[in-house]
Amino acid sequence: MTGRSVKPDAGNAEEAAAAEAVDMLAAADKKAADNLELAIRIQADFDNYRKRVQRENEEYRKYAAESIISEMLGIVDDLERALSHADKDSDLAIGVNGIRNNLMRLLASKGVSEIPTERFDPNIHEALCTEPGDTDGGITEVFMKGYRIGDRVLRYAKVKVTRKQTEEGEQKCQGS
Repeated sequence: MTGRSVKPDAGNAEEAAAAEAVDMLAAADKKAADNLELAIRIQADFDNYRKRVQRENEEYRKYAAESIISEMLGIVDDLERALSHADKDSDLAIGVNGIRNNLMRLLASKGVSEIPTERFDPNIHEALCTEPGDTDGGITEVFMKGYRIGDRVLRYAKVKVTRKQTEEGEQKCQGS
């Protein structure tokens, strides 16, 4: 032997330490990537939650006054009945009509609109009577106007609907 001291395990120890450091670094990188993915997922979940709550709040605000508005529709009906029995040129009729118009503008500003009554649609109309006619589904009389707020029906329009002539040929009304 020459006098040199050879450390056979020293190189292996350094390689083992380096391999262990690489493994630890890879594990740390994987954990960091997992944590980043988790943080992104949590952020997305939170954003979805925030948007859902915002939508629900908007929906709640939109329909919060629905019961009060429904009650106000009865007042509109009373004003219209009063106008139908009053002399159109009287001061009283002019005043009542002004009140009705102001109330209708207020309701319109809250998204309330009258349901159209050109053609019968069971989604927005309630047929109280039928009468013979040339076509099915024509509306010949409106007993009570219907209203909606946005796409939601507050009150269905109560109407008389035409039906093609049947063998019976008689008018059919609820309660008759």
